Amino acid sequence: MAGNSQRRGAMRKDGTKKGMVVGSGGQRRRALEGKGPTPAKENRPHHPAARKAARAAKAATNGRGKTAGNRRKPGDGETPETVLGRNPVVECLRAGVPATALHVAIGHSSDERITEAVQLAADLGISILEVPRIDMDRIAGGALHQGLALQVPPYAYAHPDELLEEAAQARQAGLIVALDGVTDPRNLGAVVRSVGAFGGHGVVIPQRRAAGMTAVAWRTSAGTAARLPVARATNLTRTLREFATAGYMVAGLDTEGAVSLDDFEMASGPLVLVVGSEGKGLSRLVKQTCDVTVSIPMAGPVESLNASVAAGVVLAEVARRRRLG
Repeated sequence: MAGNSQRRGAMRKDGTKKGMVVGSGGQRRRALEGKGPTPAKENRPHHPAARKAARAAKAATNGRGKTAGNRRKPGDGETPETVLGRNPVVECLRAGVPATALHVAIGHSSDERITEAVQLAADLGISILEVPRIDMDRIAGGALHQGLALQVPPYAYAHPDELLEEAAQARQAGLIVALDGVTDPRNLGAVVRSVGAFGGHGVVIPQRRAAGMTAVAWRTSAGTAARLPVARATNLTRTLREFATAGYMVAGLDTEGAVSLDDFEMASGPLVLVVGSEGKGLSRLVKQTCDVTVSIPMAGPVESLNASVAAGVVLAEVARRRRLG
């Protein structure tokens, strides 16, 4: 007979033949408890739908625990910037670049620029710290500092939607400038200055492979960056499509544009002006997203203009057309 009872040395007493036994389901104290109804797919931790819902929730809070009503975020993970040298520091302070501390090296030869820097910092309420020269060398990382270093926090970028809100509150049609891969911070600062001068409502820059609002860009803007919002777009092409959905015409500057600036009739309506990089111009996807491409007519042998100069020329023409009608 098969079974454990046939093993050598195995013994079975009469009346102990195995049959059905009472399992845990039959014992009240140790009874199995049901888990209830199956949760929805969005609530199952490892289900694709749950991961998708988590990504959507993160996007709704900008990934930083902030709701859509509080979109402005300082620096996007950038670190504070240190401006070195007497002339750059004085220029930043004159332009009103927001700074947290002015470091002055002890024992360094002084002149009128150091005196002006200290006075400007005091007037602006910026902390003034006297540090030994060895500490100043460490702050500068071995670069030339001339006894002055200005610490500038990361710029607080706006959300692209804030530019639409800013334009909606204005009396005239919205005017936004988007930069596609402009890598020179001086060009960025000059564009910001031109947008402010000709009645624009903001500037959009890509988050990657483009210049950010550094102290150099802020200084070049001559303080306009304190009044004009600069937004950062994770995906510039998608942001331009969202602007188009909001009723804006998207026009890209191109040397071989389909429309000459002289015939740029859409300048009077809500407009997004896209300026390409200094060397390559508009990228392929951005160019395909534009409703129209615009060229600046040249009277001389020059083939193209600097990005900030080209933006200024077109913005001036847009402002002129809007004044006339």
